[in-house]
Amino acid sequence: MTEITGHTRIWGILADPIRQVKTPQGLNAIMRERGVDGVMVPVHVAAADLRAVVDGLRRQRNFHGFIATVPHKTAMLDLCDEVGEAARRIGAVNAVRQEGGRLIGAMLDGEGFLAGLRQAGIEPAGMRAYLAGAGGAANAIAFALAEAGVAQLTIANRTRARAEALHDRLAAGYPGLPVALGDAEPAGHDLLVNATSLGLAEGDPLPFSVARLGGGEIVAEIIMQPEVTPVLAAAAARGCRIHPGRPMLEGQLRLMADFLGMTPA
Repeated sequence: MTEITGHTRIWGILADPIRQVKTPQGLNAIMRERGVDGVMVPVHVAAADLRAVVDGLRRQRNFHGFIATVPHKTAMLDLCDEVGEAARRIGAVNAVRQEGGRLIGAMLDGEGFLAGLRQAGIEPAGMRAYLAGAGGAANAIAFALAEAGVAQLTIANRTRARAEALHDRLAAGYPGLPVALGDAEPAGHDLLVNATSLGLAEGDPLPFSVARLGGGEIVAEIIMQPEVTPVLAAAAARGCRIHPGRPMLEGQLRLMADFLGMTPA
């Protein structure tokens, strides 16, 4: 695409807040590489307005789909006309393509997170994993870690009912995996993952305590901006290996492009 014209296909990313998103840059680069006359734009949507915005996008004939991110991944499940089995099991959607006014959803966060870890030489199989969060991305990562063969998984979330619901779905899907409900103390684990939005806003508290970390842990993020979040900085100061959020996006960009139909018309 050299310029936007009446032939240009449009995709979006729905988020609140929106300034931190990096997906448009990555997917627009892939479309340029593939020779696609298309563009992805940021769409700032509050949670209360999500249904109205999505209903409007269905009626936009040159709009071909979108990425859903914080805080919309869980809510998108019920707004789609069809979702993949993985998305239904996880309970969240982050990629939606439009086909004749019908919305088809998928969840790619888990695959992206694992791909990012492995690209960095981190293999979660056999690790004792601690996951902060029980929202859409956290659900996807939890199932991906279970599928990857972690030795045990602890889930900690401010709203305990959401953590319990995720625990129960994991226990049903992976009966041989020890799954526990935890608190803000992650000591005793090998891999610690912040899958909450804590760290996006200045002044956010840490998603978990780092006071008892011994330096042998790996601490991973899903937040991309800032690149080094407060919890990553605190963990690094204690000698831990840190893994930022960008590799998770990079691990799923081409999956997103393929799912959304970003190919030459």
